[in-house]
Amino acid sequence: MAKRPGIFPTFFLSGFECSTFLWKDRKRRDLVAETGHREHALEDYRMLHDLGIAVAREGIPWPMVDQPSGYDFSPIAPMLEAMRQTRITPIWDLCHYGYPDGLDPFSEQFCARFANYCRAVAEHVARHLPGPHFFTPINEITFFAFCGGEWGWVAPYRNTREDRMRLRVALCKAAICGVNAIREVLPDARMVHVDPLVQVIAPPDRPDLKDAAHHETFVDTFVAWDILSGKLHPELGGAPEVLDIVGVNNYSFGQMEYREQGPHQALDPGHPGIEPLCTLLARVWERYRRPIVIGETSGMNQGRTEWLRDVMNEAMAAVNLGMDLHGICLFPGVDMPDWHTGEWLHNGICDLVEENGDLRRVPFGPYVDELRRWQKELNRVTAVDEAPYSDPVELQDVVDASKRLRPAPDADWH
Repeated sequence: MAKRPGIFPTFFLSGFECSTFLWKDRKRRDLVAETGHREHALEDYRMLHDLGIAVAREGIPWPMVDQPSGYDFSPIAPMLEAMRQTRITPIWDLCHYGYPDGLDPFSEQFCARFANYCRAVAEHVARHLPGPHFFTPINEITFFAFCGGEWGWVAPYRNTREDRMRLRVALCKAAICGVNAIREVLPDARMVHVDPLVQVIAPPDRPDLKDAAHHETFVDTFVAWDILSGKLHPELGGAPEVLDIVGVNNYSFGQMEYREQGPHQALDPGHPGIEPLCTLLARVWERYRRPIVIGETSGMNQGRTEWLRDVMNEAMAAVNLGMDLHGICLFPGVDMPDWHTGEWLHNGICDLVEENGDLRRVPFGPYVDELRRWQKELNRVTAVDEAPYSDPVELQDVVDASKRLRPAPDADWH
């Protein structure tokens, strides 16, 4: 019996890119198809199993499942079979920037249709997989609102700050409806609401933008989580148990210099405006006091190994400060293309190599070695058990490792 049981069966999680947005060219993207994950589902899940990763963020493509003739869950059939064989638990991502054609996210119909879909999803996965069950109703509400509400990258293709704010509230309303619908079917279902960690500073020659940068860092970043937790717009039904588990995404480009138009400019390594990850985590912890999981994180190319080392040191520093950290998601499990250029990002546990019309999975050895090193430091399993939930993560081991290692928060990431 664990002295301090974790929520998940392993401390390290992973996941697969699953966006289904309507892109700038008005064409539907399916990143699962672009990475070959559907065809390689069993191989991908066996890779996670052999790495001791028993939890994966996995998408259910709302635009493909929700059909005029009814719900068609065939797109996730290979994933369900792979999960059964490998005993890996999904965190189901139900809206990854994509929604059905002809649906207006600003309409009442959007919320009702999303709730019906969430209810059908809960019924379907409950028939096919044992619990516990985890869901992310709408992925990265804050970032989704920027992409579709202000930058016009994806549907609904709006391009004003006001539309971005309206879209964010609409997505939060739908997410809350989705949580309630899921729990009608699965009362014990857990939610992981994911959004990016953000640090924004003013350009050195624009002191007039300091207030705007500060507002984005300390107010705007938290609006979606605030609504889900009931701190803002309580009439929408948010509550701490709706927010549940806070998923924080951590990438280097989340620390930025403010721009008045379009996306902000990522800060270069070594910039004096960069804050340690531990500091960003503390802002979330102090605000919500809910369990935290790093919902996505990865470096790029050869920097993946050092990135993992830095993230783990920051995570250990956070645990030493008393934060309730339950896991770190190494995302993605296999590489993904840049949305804009189509070039492979080389940010996954496995790179993808085009070969004879297929995409061969090639683990990035130094990244895997660093994962193995941390599994040993934390006394973690290195392969998935026969019954993963029979012995949940002993968070006391993580606490003990953090006390032994005593890393100091450090802004010098690469």
